[in-house]
Amino acid sequence: MLSRSDVEGLLDVGLLIDALAPAFVRLSAGEVSVPPRVAAVAPAGFVGVMPGFVADVGLAVKVVSVFAGNHARGLPSHQALIVVFDEGSGTPVAVMDGTHITAMRTAAASALAVRVLARGDASVLAVLGAGVQGAAHLSAVGAVFGFESIRVASRTLAHAEALAARDRRAVAVESFEAAVRGADVVCCCTDAGSPVVSREWLADGVHVSSVGSAAAGPELDAATVAAAFVVVESRVACAPWPAGAHELAGVDPAAVTELGEVLSGARSGRTSDAQITVWKSMGHAVEDAVAARLVLDAARASGAGRVVSF
Repeated sequence: MLSRSDVEGLLDVGLLIDALAPAFVRLSAGEVSVPPRVAAVAPAGFVGVMPGFVADVGLAVKVVSVFAGNHARGLPSHQALIVVFDEGSGTPVAVMDGTHITAMRTAAASALAVRVLARGDASVLAVLGAGVQGAAHLSAVGAVFGFESIRVASRTLAHAEALAARDRRAVAVESFEAAVRGADVVCCCTDAGSPVVSREWLADGVHVSSVGSAAAGPELDAATVAAAFVVVESRVACAPWPAGAHELAGVDPAAVTELGEVLSGARSGRTSDAQITVWKSMGHAVEDAVAARLVLDAARASGAGRVVSF
């Protein structure tokens, strides 16, 4: 049994970013077993179930609740547990907090996408949203490039100011538009049910990351998606929500590219400095399996956690 504090101490985000790359390649090569995510919808939110198997990584299932109204209760909007099973016998070997893993594996995947898709001279980062994902992206994505400046925006300015105080390069700005205009990389980390980015705000060559997956609607506007080279974890992102993204509803799966295809060289990534690229993440069970394996290996090496019998 690994608690939230255990997981926070055991998960190395730098190692996670590197470990996600081969897992995405395997995903795109069809070498994993991951069914589409399903969800049970309640009046105030939903609970999703995400099982996945990656050879030499592990077999794990995440159960995650997404309740946007939790912010008013002082609770995370995303709360999760991950169960890891022995891939030979099916025996449960670990139960661990998945809330921290969900935040950090999402940000780590975005950081990997920035490494692969952003322009090499990117110097200005915009982070939209000052909650758990905003903080995770400031940490993970902010470390990928040597960004000279970082702008943080939130619907509540005080929240943006508090997050910006964590990084000497960061300043809080009063609106999403002020953060986005002139930025080289934009990370959308909100639970908004309507677009927080407008195509007209985006400079040529910008890379946009969107991790929001609210039940109510899209985080990106249709014009941004139409203008961009869109990269996803899996083409399942073009399926109806909750398996897919609102932004990609009705989009031909052949029109998007998987990150694993870019990493393997099967498909090209960015083709010019003027091209707009979009990383539309829905979260994927391979990310959870990779992160859980890193945590479990570190726990076994250090003796962390608590052993119980069921």
